[in-house]
Amino acid sequence: MLMYRHSQSNLVAHEAGKTAILVALVTPQQPLTKTEEYLTELAFLAGTWGLKIVKLFMQRLDYPHGATFVGKGKLEEIAAFIKVEKVDYAIFDDELSPSQARNLEKSLACEILDRSLLILNIFSMRAQTKQARTQVELAQYQYLLPRLTRMWTHLSSQKGGSAGMRGPGEKELETDKRIIQHKITRLREKLASITQQCMIRRKGRADLVRVALVGYTNVGKSTLMKLLSKSDILADNKLFATVDATVRKVVLNNHPFLLTDTVGFIRKLPHTLVECFKSTLAEIKEADLLLHVIDASHESFQEQMAIVNQTLAEIGAEGLPRILVFNKIDIIAPSKEDITRTAQAIDTPVEVALRTGRYSHSYNGHPAVFISATKGLHIALLKESITKEIERVQVTRYIKASY
Repeated sequence: MLMYRHSQSNLVAHEAGKTAILVALVTPQQPLTKTEEYLTELAFLAGTWGLKIVKLFMQRLDYPHGATFVGKGKLEEIAAFIKVEKVDYAIFDDELSPSQARNLEKSLACEILDRSLLILNIFSMRAQTKQARTQVELAQYQYLLPRLTRMWTHLSSQKGGSAGMRGPGEKELETDKRIIQHKITRLREKLASITQQCMIRRKGRADLVRVALVGYTNVGKSTLMKLLSKSDILADNKLFATVDATVRKVVLNNHPFLLTDTVGFIRKLPHTLVECFKSTLAEIKEADLLLHVIDASHESFQEQMAIVNQTLAEIGAEGLPRILVFNKIDIIAPSKEDITRTAQAIDTPVEVALRTGRYSHSYNGHPAVFISATKGLHIALLKESITKEIERVQVTRYIKASY
């Protein structure tokens, strides 16, 4: 058995009941309001994994401390709290370097997670299909490889032997690295084989128009998928409720099409996950139409839209036709200030819809529809918009086939 497995408990789904603290920095690039918002999201991530948050720690720094992420005084404050409260996990909102994680583990005497590793844990817990499990396992090993030294600090004193000779700890560490590199190679080969099978299946569905749901995590994609396809699909108020791509045949106004629900995006989505999930995300890239679902009730929905657009650009899907679906308008209460806003004021698309009662119009060159998937509000407008776009795709296909 590999020695690193003694520290692998933070790489698998964890049982509920453990406690955690959250740590983030307020920097010139990330003001206090943004840090608080990101910590709220991090707490939601931790809760999804089954952890109970007992305290938040923030510190103002120009940039993260190279050795411990936070400064010496804040580190001592955190360590004292963890010791008294017997906290199980310390979770940091940014990705930690291997040396930072190692130093923090020594100083805080608890399990250390960064945002990337926490997301990997949730993906591991959510993955159901062979493809998703392979993708997550590959991403985990890629994350683990440069951090193996951290797992082997207990062997640092075993450096016996003559000058220039390596001790048993170093030899075993190199052995583990070779084993993990071998596992990564095998997983890539396995994933390539699964990807090829998926491509063959997609080719078999080429005659039907393909529509893909995209969006930030927890915006209501799965709820909308369930509503449109009338099928029994998990729709949970948790982050990354969907990891596996789900495809259903839908018929709207005598127009059949394939509707795909894919993994939600998030701020600072680990690069290894984006790379490993490219085969799943190909369902998005090869779609004829995107339904970009947006949580209209979130105060930073425009930033979330930008993150989704950035991820779409990374996978080569930024130029695809799309409908902007602003969801959750049922939980927005327009204020008197919103309603009486002058025509010269700068409005968000959500404020315009609420004030004017126009729940279907254009925004940034794309059709935009304002709905509530849970309440069924304005779903007819969405179906009408989808039907128009499907007809456009069918006409374009007919013209191309004629030449």
